[in-house]
Amino acid sequence: MAGGVRPRAVRPLRGPPPGSARVTELELVRPAPLPDIDVCVLDALDVLDAEERRRSAALRRPADRAVYVAAHTALRRRLGAYLSVDPTAVELVRLPCPGCGGPHGRPAVAGGAGPHFSLSHTDGLALLAFADRPVGVDIERLPAAGVVNDVAAALHPRERAELAALPAPERPPAFARCWTRKEACLKGTGAGLAGDGMTALLVGTGSAPTPVPGWTVTDVAVPEGYAAAVAVAAA
Repeated sequence: MAGGVRPRAVRPLRGPPPGSARVTELELVRPAPLPDIDVCVLDALDVLDAEERRRSAALRRPADRAVYVAAHTALRRRLGAYLSVDPTAVELVRLPCPGCGGPHGRPAVAGGAGPHFSLSHTDGLALLAFADRPVGVDIERLPAAGVVNDVAAALHPRERAELAALPAPERPPAFARCWTRKEACLKGTGAGLAGDGMTALLVGTGSAPTPVPGWTVTDVAVPEGYAAAVAVAAA
């Protein structure tokens, strides 16, 4: 980002325990401070492709544009380093959806080059994951109590029961742990949030994820007020 403010990786970032999943790297990205957001976005836009620029322009809030641009710029720079090419030369595609076969599955580098990767961004932060096998990652701000009440119906029945048994102050972080684990798994498979995937998938709301067949799911340590998880396909 010549002459501008670079997206900043926040480290250290604790990933899965050694041997539990083959995650090459986790990177937490924070966009530029508010006074520098416009400079950051303008300087980074030439790294993004036409579709990324279109999506960035469609975001109304400057802070949302900043985190989107910071995340996708960091992704392209990291993939460019893996592939030994300029970040602008990285061609990203969508793999076929495992459910319907449409072109809206997991993102990937065209031609199968480079590592598997996943990207998630929320208010103020983004999280990237790179692995030698399918991987999904999700980061979310802790929700308000009202949001938990409204969205809990989308969870597995056992998870809804776990939430209901908790004191009210403990429900938002428990819900966020559960939600990020689910999204990480569904992004790893490429299935996304369509259909009944969120309700059928059991990952738990407790301090450790419920085992998911075929996947290693791990909570990721992120700044206070957020929750995050990464899911990596088994060998």
